Order: sequence, then C-alpha cells, then structure tokens
Amino acid sequence: MSRPNLVVFVVVAVALVGGAVVLSSLHHAEDNLALPLQDAALIREQAAAKHLDPALVAAVIYAESKFEPRPSVAGAQGLMQILPATAYYLAKLSGGHTFTAGDLASPQINVAYGSYYLRYLLDHYDGDEMLAVAAYNGGLANVDRWRERAEAEGHALTVAQIPFPETREYVQRVLQAQREYRATYAHELGLG
Repeated sequence: MSRPNLVVFVVVAVALVGGAVVLSSLHHAEDNLALPLQDAALIREQAAAKHLDPALVAAVIYAESKFEPRPSVAGAQGLMQILPATAYYLAKLSGGHTFTAGDLASPQINVAYGSYYLRYLLDHYDGDEMLAVAAYNGGLANVDRWRERAEAEGHALTVAQIPFPETREYVQRVLQAQREYRATYAHELGLG
C-alpha cells in the first residue's frame, strides 16, 4: 500500500471509529433525556436497605418528579413527591424522631422515606407491585376498597379496573418505566 493510500485508510478508519463513538454518546444522551437517572448510588442503597427493585424506585421517582424535585400543587415534596403528612406518619413508623417537613428537600431523606413507604405498601399488598404503586398515588384506603370490591366480584383488581384515571395512568407509567430502567440502566442500578 502506498503512503498516500495508507494515510487515506488511517483517516477513514479514525473517522469511522470517531463517528461510532459520537453516535454511541448521542444515543446514551438521548436515553438520559427520555429516561433520566440521577442519584443512582442513593437509589441502589435505599433499594437494598428496603429490599426493593432499584428500577421500581427509579421509576417512581421518574413518574413523580422526573428527577426534578419541585413541590407539587398538593404540597408533595422532593424526588419521590411525599406529602408532609405522609412523611410524619412514616417518621413515626420508622422511628424518625427528629424529622421535620423541610427534611423532604434532602434527596437522601426523601428517597429513604419514599422507599420506606414503597416497602410498607408492598408488605401491605403481599408484594403486589401494581397495588403498591396504585396506593402510592391513589391512597392505601382507596386501593383497599377497590381490591375488596374486585375480590367480592370474584377476581383480582387489574390496572384497567382502577377507577381513578390519574392513578390508572400512573400505574401504567411506573410499571413501563420500571421495565425501561431495568433495560437501560441495569449496570447503574446494580442489576447487571
């Protein structure tokens, strides 16, 4: 191979490798925009401590705040959008004697309390993620009532039978995001 041909070959090879790296980076950046993940170490830590699927914790955060912890109109706060009244209840259950509502602004405390609540709901519903996620959004008393009604009719409650459209859509969004977080961020969430 002559020297000019070798130079052209090297330039083309470098351009192809560089292009592949750029495309891979763009694809990863696109995933991050469509399905963001922040505080992966915190999510892994709290999921492990509460025996939760880290993809479920990430999916709830995504559905609640898209990792941008602005207070809601209803007063929910932080990454996992916890109402102060719920947080005080969780503090009482978990022994958090020094908790104040302002603590919900801390990602560590917010994710710890949100994960604690998810574990509480999963225990209440014998591990049924659909029911736990529905209760996270629609309230435990409502989901208990819906489940009792479905069982009285001889069947289990399904997502399609959730009477609150917002909660039905929320459950679908969280469960879909959970699958996507498992596929997209398995390594970051400690699943791989």
